[in-house]
Amino acid sequence: MRPELVLASGSPRRRELLSGLGLSFRVMTSQADEELGRPMKPEEAVEELALRKARAVASQCVDALVIGADTVVVHERELLGKPKDASHAADMLRKLSGHTHQVVSGIALVLVEDGAVKREIAGHRVTEVTMRRLSERHIDWYVGTGEPLDKAGAYGIQGKAACFIEKINGDYFNVVGMSPALLDELMERMGFMMVRDFAKARD
Repeated sequence: MRPELVLASGSPRRRELLSGLGLSFRVMTSQADEELGRPMKPEEAVEELALRKARAVASQCVDALVIGADTVVVHERELLGKPKDASHAADMLRKLSGHTHQVVSGIALVLVEDGAVKREIAGHRVTEVTMRRLSERHIDWYVGTGEPLDKAGAYGIQGKAACFIEKINGDYFNVVGMSPALLDELMERMGFMMVRDFAKARD
């Protein structure tokens, strides 16, 4: 019997990505501690945090394949997570304005059988994003929409900030919050075929 697929994230973007793939899954928001405690490379950080989120939810499951994910924006070696408030969001956008930055997203899978963790795996993708130069007027307007406040780097490429992006090098969906190609690859390494084994049943 196949395990239940569980998304350990409250992100609407990640939920929409899985729904768009036609997958049957349940959402359980993770309450994992996201303080790293020591300096890490962005690639290490997103994999570690994705694993923490997946493990936290897996501890509440019996038979499940749990997906954890985490995204950071990196500008000149500085990690930009979610802004603390509107002022912080505006500061982030000023840093990204007119520059190329990296979006690093990690995915972790935790397989639970009979209430015990059987296997864990994690990986990441990096996408380069070039943002055009933004005026203060643009920044004030965008921050005022509220859209940046729950997003790494203070912007959502799939939303109103689409008009700020000049160029992307890499996986667009990785910038949204999760690479379906990486997810499929990790599932295959665990012995699953994502779109076959977790497809939503037809009516």
